Amino acid sequence: MSSPGAIAFQLGPIVVRWYGILMALAIVVGLWLGHRTARKEGLPADDIISVGQWAILAGLAGARVYEVLFNWDYYGRFPSKIFAVWEGGLAMHGGLIVGPLVGIWLARKWRIPILRGLDVTAPPMILGQAIGRWGNFFNEEAFGLPTSLPWKLYISPQHRPPGFTRFEYFHPTFLYESLWDLAVFILLITWLGRRLRVQPGALFFAYIGLYSVGRFFIESLRLDSFWVGPFRVAQLASVLGVAVAIAGLAWTRKRAMAAASARRAADKALA
Repeated sequence: MSSPGAIAFQLGPIVVRWYGILMALAIVVGLWLGHRTARKEGLPADDIISVGQWAILAGLAGARVYEVLFNWDYYGRFPSKIFAVWEGGLAMHGGLIVGPLVGIWLARKWRIPILRGLDVTAPPMILGQAIGRWGNFFNEEAFGLPTSLPWKLYISPQHRPPGFTRFEYFHPTFLYESLWDLAVFILLITWLGRRLRVQPGALFFAYIGLYSVGRFFIESLRLDSFWVGPFRVAQLASVLGVAVAIAGLAWTRKRAMAAASARRAADKALA
């Protein structure tokens, strides 16, 4: 397996890259699915999508800032590259921090059900990640250690990191993450979606936790990890994501049980 190149096509001075196409596709598919789900759930679909659009923009900005901060040794030397997002370089954990926070703030401001809105956005978000990861394939980035496995990924010499120039084939960690994200998406819209329906907010926290588990293990193979001392930043963020998910699931379960208890008490009072 090898990348056909980063450029999809060129019209005069206009260069269209696969990374941009796939990011746009991920956003369009995600918004469509979110709108469809919100309508099915009887929620204000148009308002939720409006919040989603702003949250996506904020998430993209957060992902880029995260990438630039942890790669400042490169961007400090080439500041013109800071805004060259079409060349790649979006760190998912930055988007997961900023995007939902902006979404929650706007939902509160516009009086949209926050927890149910988060549940609506969880499957579209992970599906968008599954699609967007293929941009790494075309850019020849986000790959892992050298390997000889049958599904090995060929990396051209100019994209091989220092110390690995003699190797030709590497783990396609972008593919591992895309497949994991797709599996999480299927789980969210099937079994977990039905099981957690009475627990508003739980589906979103399940998404955070499941994504974080997969990312933790996949990150151990990658060659482009950000490091803080002996620790990979993405793995630390994944551990935090799992902790947030566990706390969130416990909180939403307690909240749902209290609501159910209150409903039973009200029914007994009316009986």
